[in-house]
Amino acid sequence: MRKIETLILGFSLVLGLYLLGSTLSQSLLAYKAMDRTVVVKGLAQKDVNADVVIWPISYLHASNDLSKLYQKLDSDTKSIRDFLEKRGFKSEEITLSAALVTDKIAQDYGGSNQIQYRYSGIQTLTLYTKNIKNARESMTSITTLGKKGITFRANNYENTTEYIYTKLNEIKPSMIKAATKNARAAAQTFASDSQSKLGKIKSARQGQFSISARDKNTPYIKKVRIVSTIEYYLDD
Repeated sequence: MRKIETLILGFSLVLGLYLLGSTLSQSLLAYKAMDRTVVVKGLAQKDVNADVVIWPISYLHASNDLSKLYQKLDSDTKSIRDFLEKRGFKSEEITLSAALVTDKIAQDYGGSNQIQYRYSGIQTLTLYTKNIKNARESMTSITTLGKKGITFRANNYENTTEYIYTKLNEIKPSMIKAATKNARAAAQTFASDSQSKLGKIKSARQGQFSISARDKNTPYIKKVRIVSTIEYYLDD
């Protein structure tokens, strides 16, 4: 009886070790299979129209009489403000910055006898509006104020017109979905080339949205872009 019990116990131990080894082997293979992944990037981009424009209008005047200089800048400010309001812009959309006046003699440039005008002043009136179409048309027609003696400051890199897109949250979900779809298509190509099946997502990074002008000639048309990075499992 003891021999039979010993044989049964030994057989049970061998069988148990075999089953344990088989289970560990299957687990290891499954673990390695889960470790096979592919990392891809998905791109989504969309052209949208800007919905806000910030238009700084700078104008200048020079004089040897400081009082007359300020009077002229005030007169120009009124003319420009009247022009904008007649075109339908509201007074709350218009802001005025302090005038910047320079005394060339006080700055001691030297050769003051060659200075034609001692004082020069620059004023900036800024329009902030959502009426892009009206603003763009006004940018063209405001030059008619030059006939009234207003000198506009050209090539002013400090106060350039800005077009802004503020509705990003409205298109975020659809763009993320498009980027994910694009990434999955790329991952599917990798899986097919490696004779594998595409599995579930292991990890995903949304990436940052970027908004830029579509091109230098149409800054009011924006290109919204996102690149998502997604890692997929590969199955046999």
